[in-house]
Amino acid sequence: MSKQSATSYPKEKIKILFLENISEKAVQQFKQNGYTNIKKLSGALSEDELIKEIKDVHLVGIRSKTQISQKVLEAATKLQAIGCFCIGVNQVNLKAATKAGVAVFNAPYSNTRSVAELCIGASIMLIRRIPDKNMAAHKGIWMKEAKGSFELRGKTLGIVGYGNIGSQLSVLAESLGMKVIFYDTETKLPLGNASSAKNLKELLGQSDIVSLHVPEIASTKNLINKSNLKYFKQGAILLNYARGEVVDLKALSVALSEGHLGGAGIDVFPWEPEKNGDKFETALQGLPNVLLTPHIGGSTEEAQQNIGEDVSIKLFQYLERGITNGSHTVPAIGLPPVEGAHRILHVHNNKPGVLSAINTELSKHGINIVGQYLKTNDEIGYVVLDVDKKLSKQALELLRNVKETIKVRMLY
Repeated sequence: MSKQSATSYPKEKIKILFLENISEKAVQQFKQNGYTNIKKLSGALSEDELIKEIKDVHLVGIRSKTQISQKVLEAATKLQAIGCFCIGVNQVNLKAATKAGVAVFNAPYSNTRSVAELCIGASIMLIRRIPDKNMAAHKGIWMKEAKGSFELRGKTLGIVGYGNIGSQLSVLAESLGMKVIFYDTETKLPLGNASSAKNLKELLGQSDIVSLHVPEIASTKNLINKSNLKYFKQGAILLNYARGEVVDLKALSVALSEGHLGGAGIDVFPWEPEKNGDKFETALQGLPNVLLTPHIGGSTEEAQQNIGEDVSIKLFQYLERGITNGSHTVPAIGLPPVEGAHRILHVHNNKPGVLSAINTELSKHGINIVGQYLKTNDEIGYVVLDVDKKLSKQALELLRNVKETIKVRMLY
C-alpha cells in the first residue's frame, strides 16, 4: 500500500467494533494495517446495547444476527462504514444507511462453496434416510434395510434461485449424475446440462429434491406454502439453506407427517436463538427423515476466512482510498491515488446543483481541483475530489458548508 493511500486521520484513533465472533483473520488484517483500536465481542447486541456501544465507532463489523436499525444509525454519529461479514445485508436498514452516507459492504461469494457442499451432503443423507437410521442406532435399534433408500444418480434436482449458490450446486449435482432443472425470476445462463423450468409449479412437479436459494424479500415470503406443497412429487425432499421466511414450516410439517414429502433439510428458520445454548423450537422437531441444522450453511473455517478477507479489503479500500466498489448504499467509485494532491470525500443528498456549488465554492477561493469523480443513486451523491495539498484544509471547511452535505472526510 502506498504512503499516500494511508488515511490522514490517525489509524490508532479509528474505533472499530466487531460483533458476533467475526473471523480472527479480519482482526489480524486490520491490526497488520495499523488499526489497533479494535473491540471484538462474541455475540450479537440488542438495539439498546448497540446504541450505547456504537456512539463513537467509525467502523462496525457484523454477521447475520445484529440488526442495524435507523435508531442505531442515528446514534452512530461517527460511523463511516458497516462490514457485513456474511452473504446478505438484510440485517441493515439500507435506506437509513444511505441517507446517513454510511457505506455498507458484504461478501456475496465467499461461502457459496460451503453452502453448496452441505446441500449435496444433506441430499445424500435424506435420500438414504440416514436421519432415521442414525436415530434408531442411537436408541440401540438395528435398522439394516434398503427400502426407501436411493442413489442421487439419475434423480432430478430442482434449484429455486440460480444465483451464486444455486449455480454452483448445479455443477456439483451434475458431477454426481443428477439431472438439474432450475427456476429463477431473472433469465440466467444454464451451466453444464442444466435447463430452466417455465415456472415454479413445473419445477416442483418434476423434482425429486428441491433446493431453495432465494433472498428474503416480500415476494419470497412463504414461497413454499400449503398450496405449493401440493405440487411436489410424492416422496420428494425439500432443502432450505436460504432464508427462514421462505418456507411455511407448519404447512411443511403437515406434508411430512402425512407422507406426501419424503424428507426435509432445514438450516434457516423464521425465528432463531440469539446465542448458542438458547432454547430452540420448531414445528419440524421429532418428524421422521428431517435434518435440522442451526444456520450453519456457510459456517466453515474456509468460508469465514474468505469472508474476513473479502470484507476487510473492501473496508480498507474505502477507509484509505475512498473506493466504494461493492457498496450497497454509497454509489460505486473505483479510482487510483493521485500524486501531489489531498483526497476529500463528499457525500450529499442527490439534489440538482450540488456539484456546481462544490466547484463554484472551491473556484471562488482559488483552490485547484486536480481530479474529480462523481456517482449518484436515487438518494445520495458521492464526490471524490483530489485538491491542491496547500489548500486542502481550507477546501475541507468550505465543503462542509455546501448545501445538502451529509458527510465530508479527508483521506490523505
